[in-house]
Amino acid sequence: MRKIFIFFLIGILFSSCSEDILPKPKGYLSLNYPTITYKKVAVAKPYSFEVSSDVKIVEQPKFWREINYPKLKASIKITYRPVKNNLKELFVESEKLVYKHAVKAVEIITKNFENFDNRVFGSMQEISGNAASQIQFHVTDSTNNFIKGALYFYAKPNYDSILPAVDYIKKDIVRIIETLEWKKLN
Repeated sequence: MRKIFIFFLIGILFSSCSEDILPKPKGYLSLNYPTITYKKVAVAKPYSFEVSSDVKIVEQPKFWREINYPKLKASIKITYRPVKNNLKELFVESEKLVYKHAVKAVEIITKNFENFDNRVFGSMQEISGNAASQIQFHVTDSTNNFIKGALYFYAKPNYDSILPAVDYIKKDIVRIIETLEWKKLN
């Protein structure tokens, strides 16, 4: 009798699950970024460029600055160094900072920039993977000025999650490089 009761319970259990199990439909992330408008940064520094009007600029000593994206929890840290017969040293230092991230990087892609009219020469490195910095760049006039920049997010690196924000800020970095102008301080 007990065996019949157990088979009866097992039969009810299996017959009650008659619904077809379907996988969840794919969901797509929808991120809406504002239309970018640019403004020229006019400060007493040996360089100027255009930035997005949605950023907050924090001036720092030694002609350095930080461009903050509060909504994206990110910033571009820009360092300035005068060239004093040390251009090779500045390039080596810049490359070391990029390849420090090679441990976590899946790929590092370099894009070069040359603007002979404004004497702006440099490169931008895109670092894919869970590195601390996803984009780094350096720009120089090869005689007097050298700028190094790096993009950082205030979160643990998860490349898949921050990729849309990286692509958004990458446009701003390219704009910074393309509109960069050197100036002499009085």
